[in-house]
Amino acid sequence: MLTLAGLQKSFGDRVLFDDVSLTLLAGERIGLVGPNGAGKSTLLKIILGHEEPDAGEVTRLRGLRIGYLPQESEPAGKESVLDIAVPHEQEHDGQFVAKAKQILASLGFQQTDFARPARELSGGWVMRAHLARLLTEAPDLLLLDEPTNHLDLETLLWFQDYLRNYCGAILLISHDREFLNRLCTHVAELRQARILRYTGNYDEYLVQRAATEATLLATAKAQQREIDRLQLFVDRFRAKNTKATQAQSKLKQIERLKEELVEAPGGPDATVGFRFPQPARSGQKVILLENVRFGYRVAATPSSHGTDEDERPASANAALLPTPKLIYENLNFVAERGQRIVLVGPNGAGKSTLLKLLAGVLTPQAGERRLGHNTRHGYYAQHRVAMLNMGNTVLQEALDTPQRVSEQSVRTVLGSFLFRGDDVFKPVSVLSGGEKSRLALVKLLLDPPNLLLMDEPTTHLDLASVDALIEALTPYEGTLVFISHDVHFIRALANHVVRVEAGQLRHFPGGYQYYLDKTAQSARAGLTSSSNTSIAARNTGNVPSPGIDRKEQKRLEAEQRQARSRKRQEIQRRVTELEAEIAELEAKEQELTAELEKPETYSAGGRAMQINRELIEIHERLPVATTAWEAAAEELAST
Repeated sequence: MLTLAGLQKSFGDRVLFDDVSLTLLAGERIGLVGPNGAGKSTLLKIILGHEEPDAGEVTRLRGLRIGYLPQESEPAGKESVLDIAVPHEQEHDGQFVAKAKQILASLGFQQTDFARPARELSGGWVMRAHLARLLTEAPDLLLLDEPTNHLDLETLLWFQDYLRNYCGAILLISHDREFLNRLCTHVAELRQARILRYTGNYDEYLVQRAATEATLLATAKAQQREIDRLQLFVDRFRAKNTKATQAQSKLKQIERLKEELVEAPGGPDATVGFRFPQPARSGQKVILLENVRFGYRVAATPSSHGTDEDERPASANAALLPTPKLIYENLNFVAERGQRIVLVGPNGAGKSTLLKLLAGVLTPQAGERRLGHNTRHGYYAQHRVAMLNMGNTVLQEALDTPQRVSEQSVRTVLGSFLFRGDDVFKPVSVLSGGEKSRLALVKLLLDPPNLLLMDEPTTHLDLASVDALIEALTPYEGTLVFISHDVHFIRALANHVVRVEAGQLRHFPGGYQYYLDKTAQSARAGLTSSSNTSIAARNTGNVPSPGIDRKEQKRLEAEQRQARSRKRQEIQRRVTELEAEIAELEAKEQELTAELEKPETYSAGGRAMQINRELIEIHERLPVATTAWEAAAEELAST
């Protein structure tokens, strides 16, 4: 479907790619990972033809339709949300328009938003409209650059499930570990100007990379030991006439070994390696909201579809308009010392509003907010820059905290959050919005309060930096209340989940998996309750009826058991057959992929094209067989 061969790309003295090659086959979902600045976005632009490589070539299958979602979209013009989602040539295609509207709704838009001018919306919502267009068009290959950045948790989970069933191939850049784990069949790591391809999801890639690096490191050490041994002989006997010939021979061996020397890996991504200071101990009850009432004035600007950051609050002392958007009525909330509370719920439910009420950014229109004994709170919003001095450099700003921390320690922390090398000497005033947010995060961690309120703290962080943030917050002894769409981050930190929906809070006193289990149980209980009548009717065959004697009842029960047994055996045979078919297809896929990666394959006339055709057929059959197996296995479990 797509082949990159020998790509090279440099910007001045900085080499991004040096002989980068990659093959993407039909149906594959490849996660493109690597440190910030490695050139991942540039590689997507070269594939699209938006940039030219210095050397090498990109070969696309004839007629290949490619869809691309960049990190940031162009500023919106006069077009409506629906105009973005439906291209002009498709506007009279009723089926296409209906699908676009359905996807827009799944991405959080209300029907009343479809006709709204896109320029009224935030950049994140414009990106969602572009994403809806891509998913509606369903190209053969999706190129996605950080597609989850502007999605809330529930929309992200829908998007993730949608892509898992997507019929085309996907090449994506993401800093969301859980998203990569759920979606990817392969990972391509771009590091040190080279690309390495691994089979499996992100966690499997980490295991494989660690094994590869261990092997390379052992080989490099063995080669260096042999060079040192030979060099010792040369140094010792070079001046002796009787050993000069041997010494010369050893020198030649050293030169050959150096030509074949394996480059030792750089090791795993650096972590913080620094223990953040702990805050003063608070009282048991850290913060309380009692009988709080809060609503927003209905505004002409975004957003009626509920991006909390875009809603316009009424002033603290002003009465609500006759038709306010009431978010909370008689709201009660308490956070206790040591809790790590994640706020979840549908978009627009009021999660960011609740966080702002806790932070004192918004004032209740009724009710009370109270801080507990010795509580000092810190609020990290997605776009918080007010705490930064624009005249300082990054390093000066990070050092400007009440805590006495060495410059070396501060530089280590800054490096973990993507400020590396000379970046620390940049003036704060020239930083991008994302860079300012990361710097604000570093300052907050260097002098943490005992109540941390954080809204999407992983935005603008790469995978290594997300792990660095988790490492920093894991030993944190204060109280944490946060919103995040990064499931890996939530799983690592949350010990309490609060679901926010329709102005109500529902507490789950456990981690994210506990929340998922409990909500799944509730869903199953609802289904069971709604189908009690049919279940009772099904079970009447096992209960003696007034008109049937005991002997006849036993005969009927035996027949039912035999029928169930025959059905179970039939389903079991089907499951076994499908498992064998899937195993055979996967084995054939691995065999063909391995053959396609061999250089000699391309010297045999037409063999590469034949392999691609066979792989396309396998990738068409595998999802069908897997879906059939899942259905049969589920039926077997319920029989």
